[in-house]
Amino acid sequence: MNFIDQAAISVEAGNGGDGRVSFRHEKFISRGGPDGGDGGDGGDVILRASYNQDSLATFRFTKQLHAEHGAPGGGRKKHGKSGADLVVEVPVGTEAKDDAGTLIADLVEDGQSEIVALGGRGGFGNAHFVSSRRQAPNFAEKGEPGQSRQLNLELKMLADVGLVGLPNAGKSTLLGAISHAHPKVADYPFTTLNPSVGVVDIDKKSSLLFADIPGLIEGAAQGKGLGHDFLRHIERTSLIIHVIDAYAKDVAQAYQTVRSELMAYNPALAKRPEIVAINKVEGLDNEITDDLVASLKSVLKSKSTRVFLISAKSGQGLRDLVFAAKAAKDKATAKQLQPSEPELFEYHLPSSKSRWEITNPATNKYLISGTQIERFALRTDFNNEQAVARLLDILRKLGVLRALVKQGIKPGDKIDIAGKGEIIY
Repeated sequence: MNFIDQAAISVEAGNGGDGRVSFRHEKFISRGGPDGGDGGDGGDVILRASYNQDSLATFRFTKQLHAEHGAPGGGRKKHGKSGADLVVEVPVGTEAKDDAGTLIADLVEDGQSEIVALGGRGGFGNAHFVSSRRQAPNFAEKGEPGQSRQLNLELKMLADVGLVGLPNAGKSTLLGAISHAHPKVADYPFTTLNPSVGVVDIDKKSSLLFADIPGLIEGAAQGKGLGHDFLRHIERTSLIIHVIDAYAKDVAQAYQTVRSELMAYNPALAKRPEIVAINKVEGLDNEITDDLVASLKSVLKSKSTRVFLISAKSGQGLRDLVFAAKAAKDKATAKQLQPSEPELFEYHLPSSKSRWEITNPATNKYLISGTQIERFALRTDFNNEQAVARLLDILRKLGVLRALVKQGIKPGDKIDIAGKGEIIY
């Protein structure tokens, strides 16, 4: 299966079932009365994180997700069956955003579920509207449409440590040497085409998750090379390890190139704890390695940044590097868990006017908008006089009609409820 860490999909929850208009008709019962049942609710679309998924390849061909619609109500007050929810598994670490970039779900734990499209509520049957004033209602509500939206899915790996560096620095060899992962390794650049993850056992009680990010080159943050496609996978890591080839022309420049690309992609990465590992030092004498370390320390972001001499091939220095990574990760985690000062904010009660709004685009047509009113309009059968009369009664109780009178509405003028239906005043 190809590694795919981005996908664009459309999700559509189920519509609510319509309520039923029905009257009881049985032998020897002359006045049975209304007995129309309510419609069933539409199913939700739910994303659930699972370790059984390792990429978003499922959505390469499946671009549209639909939950089941609710069934209409029946006679004898029978409730319509609710539509089944559609539960879709995605890899742990998946984010879902709408077209505006608003985060809808961030699934970071195995089994975590989030509703990304809410099913419509079923409409009430005519039995629901019986009252002392309305003893034989001849109308029912329509079911609400299910929520639909476009989603952009993005997978960001959940790793403790991110290995970064220029192509052929030896990141994959290092990951294979310290973990049970088996990434592809070759003696040419861009061997790693996809991020690899490996579990590194520190001791009997603890372990770290390392991620090998494909090699970065200058201009990666602007889309050059291969590594730019996978920079997002570093964002969740607690620690960054710069792996530098000891045989690079300029080890200091190699470090600065990668660090500049991380900063260009996300400035917050510049504040992330980091360790530098000079790789492939087997066979090099102390004088050469001392010069390499000195060159690097002259450009490090912090004097406290540790530099290790390692050889992923021979195993030199790997134990010290892994334990240092564990200590740095624990320190970063402890800092994140420190209690912070509570934020002070003012809470404002929502204005009653925010429930609806009246605009007058034409002299004889008034446009009403508002979440609550629009929901009532969606559930109203505008071809049924009794249903429209009920909606007018709701507008009266909410104070909308009173406001319309103040604005000069006259008999015969139209009331347009957000394009979902019109009423003649």
